[in-house]
Amino acid sequence: MTYLRTFLPWIVFAALPSGSWQWGASAALVVAVALIAGQVRAGVGLDALIIELGSAVFFAVLAVVAFADHDSGVHDYSAALSSGTLAVVAGVSLAIGRPFTLGIAKRTTPREVWGLRPFVRTNVVITAAWTAAFALTALALAFEAQSGHGHSTPATLVQVAGFAVPMVFTVRYVAHVQARAGQSAR
Repeated sequence: MTYLRTFLPWIVFAALPSGSWQWGASAALVVAVALIAGQVRAGVGLDALIIELGSAVFFAVLAVVAFADHDSGVHDYSAALSSGTLAVVAGVSLAIGRPFTLGIAKRTTPREVWGLRPFVRTNVVITAAWTAAFALTALALAFEAQSGHGHSTPATLVQVAGFAVPMVFTVRYVAHVQARAGQSAR
């Protein structure tokens, strides 16, 4: 459920009609800011809000562009840009040694595990998988946009796969790591 909440602004943006992209970007911005505010009030640290913060910045910029020029060429590439932004945010979190999934995982993991190498390594692998998925999705969506199908059913399916595949990987990889840890504890 945490990942769904994390990516809710992107889901909102994708679910609203692309012809009203300025309102979609605005709605996604409102959702991102509300998520950040709610999580900060609940005591969640900024390290657990890396994607949410990146989302707010992206949608603020996109809303400004969309309202300034509704017919901007940015619109055709907005889906590719959104996945590209997620790839950059996730990739930077890896590069600075603070994988975005680490903060999310800390929400449901006992504090004594947070500093252990296997926990950190697991989150590096998971964040790398998300980064790769976002980058590949951005490339596929850029190709779709270049061919004039940036807001088509195939593009939507690419976007859905760009979230579903790493989500399934995350669940399975965590289960694999936990099973392996349980076996070595015996």
